[in-house]
Amino acid sequence: MKLQSLSLAALAAAGALAAAPALGAEPAYKAPRTAFGQPDLQGVWTNATITPLERPAVLGDRLVLSEQEAERAESGNAQRVSATREPTKAGTKVDDLPPCGRGQNGPACGYNAFWVDPGTKVIRIGTEARSSIIVSPKNGQLPLSAATRARIRAAQGNARVGNFDGPERRPLGERCLVGFGSTSGPPMLPVLYNNHYQIIQTPGEVMIQVEMVHDVRVIRLNDAHRPASMRQWMGDSVGHWEGDTLVVETTNFRPDQTFRGATAGQKVTERFTRISPKQILYQFEVADPAALTQPVKGEEAFNATADRVYEYACHEGNYALPGILAGARKEEKAGREMEGNRGEVKEEGAQ
Repeated sequence: MKLQSLSLAALAAAGALAAAPALGAEPAYKAPRTAFGQPDLQGVWTNATITPLERPAVLGDRLVLSEQEAERAESGNAQRVSATREPTKAGTKVDDLPPCGRGQNGPACGYNAFWVDPGTKVIRIGTEARSSIIVSPKNGQLPLSAATRARIRAAQGNARVGNFDGPERRPLGERCLVGFGSTSGPPMLPVLYNNHYQIIQTPGEVMIQVEMVHDVRVIRLNDAHRPASMRQWMGDSVGHWEGDTLVVETTNFRPDQTFRGATAGQKVTERFTRISPKQILYQFEVADPAALTQPVKGEEAFNATADRVYEYACHEGNYALPGILAGARKEEKAGREMEGNRGEVKEEGAQ
């Protein structure tokens, strides 16, 4: 079966993009209040979406899609998911497996469609359908400096996700320390699955329970940041209310948990605004002059869901890390270094 319009990039390449409509005026909405008078953000929310962090280059500065374009992108995604659910034909080799989306195919996919839940819709904020999470720079691309790109290449060793020397060089999600892909944040970004967040408020704190790896962010209200020497997972988050918007500033990041190549000196500012009974507008800015040529700004929709957040026991039955390290030690004993990028899998017996 030939699939068409599988992504925003494919949609643009087909010449289907037209000028997007302006955002329609929304009726005034007043967020409900908690028993102690704060705007009520509580509940279970999801930021799952097929909208990418960075905009496909072919779209240029176009942030907003027409509804027809958004529907075509969603339809194309549904076709791809349907195709990946088809039974695998006997004799199919690893490299012949179908694409699983986001530019990956075959062994790079890791999971089949049964196990993942990245979302089925593009981001819609009010009446706007979005082509990327990044809204600034205008081109929707990460403004990494040349020095930052070089540093990332050097740090990754001989594999795209780090080398195999020891557990410290493996990704944090693989080690079940925090969620991968900045799902825990800040900023909190959608990933392959487990995109649910539960928010609970008290007069002095806001708690965000993250479904992925069961992370918990505790945002202290109207407080001072801890000393810069106290660096912790997900940073040190302090918030305050500006009208109906919760503004959160996070500093004191660990150097091994930063946003897309930023340094531990990054500062992330988030804004949570409930704009309807079923949606929170989530905005963020990452500022880091040491790594970025300008601050990165993004916007997401956190949509209300009736789903529950269940325990994510990452370590249980997880044999990936012991297997990876055992394989590396075996190669070392044979006088070879374990090389290759993630997803590069050879058929048994292949040279």
